[in-house]
Amino acid sequence: MKITGIIIMMFGLALALFTTVTFFTKEKIVDLGVLEVVQKHPHNINWSPFAGLAVMVFGAFLILMARRKNF
Repeated sequence: MKITGIIIMMFGLALALFTTVTFFTKEKIVDLGVLEVVQKHPHNINWSPFAGLAVMVFGAFLILMARRKNF
């Protein structure tokens, strides 16, 4: 459970540092047989850095619970 907590804390740190993910989709504008015109549309997924902090707190909780079971 300690290793799981560490992995979750690392994931939470990444969520806190990188708050936006951008990906692109292609849309066909014109299709004239051999000739095609394609446009890329960006899409953003945003989240609060506090979500990453909450995940880090949960990871720390798992680490602390693993320590208490050993004692």
